[in-house]
Amino acid sequence: MADKKMSARQLAQRVGVSQKSVERWLADAEWAPYPARRADVSETLGVPEEMLWPRAVKSAIKTGPDREIVSVYPYRSACPSSVWAQLVDDAKKEIFFAGYTNYFVFLEQPAFHLTLREKARQGVRIRFLLGDPEGAVTRQREAIEDNALSVSTRIRITLENLAKVGPIEGVEARYSAPEDAMNHVGLSVFRFDDNAMVTPHLARLVGHDSPMMHLRHREKNGMFDRFAEHAEELWIRGVSA
Repeated sequence: MADKKMSARQLAQRVGVSQKSVERWLADAEWAPYPARRADVSETLGVPEEMLWPRAVKSAIKTGPDREIVSVYPYRSACPSSVWAQLVDDAKKEIFFAGYTNYFVFLEQPAFHLTLREKARQGVRIRFLLGDPEGAVTRQREAIEDNALSVSTRIRITLENLAKVGPIEGVEARYSAPEDAMNHVGLSVFRFDDNAMVTPHLARLVGHDSPMMHLRHREKNGMFDRFAEHAEELWIRGVSA
């Protein structure tokens, strides 16, 4: 304020608060305004918020591994389809669906095979890692879920839609190896460049009823990297679909 030659009354007028509020901020370093007001003061004085209210800003910012968590959903189906569409649209290098069936995206996203075709033409690498529809783990999972839309049927929905994409450079599909199928069916990883959606499958629940985390890469060997490495390991050992 001194550098700006600004009084408490003048600052109050500029940011739309009472003069007493500004005087309270000056008298008590622990007293901080709401985030929107902090931003107004920061812009008016030309200094970063963390310089004015370091404790308040620090408490509002995620640090360490937590900062890679963008959002969480108690059910995968609770995530709006628009989020998936935006992740696909924003991807410039990599789209990797490493769920066991991956069928849901073709049902939720209109003409998704056309979207994939266009992304591949733009140079995006697109991969689908699936469970083997004839595999032993698939049959075991079908018995556990006891769902009319069986696991093998859901996998075949994906395969049929991938066939619509056509043989195009940059689009690949594999089945996880038999020895990896149990690890694959229990955890889905969907990657879009530096963003990933991760779903651990719970007991008898199908994918859309299981919880999901949205992760964004922020640090080396963080949560994003751990899950991405899991999916890559399954892909490397996978077999042609």
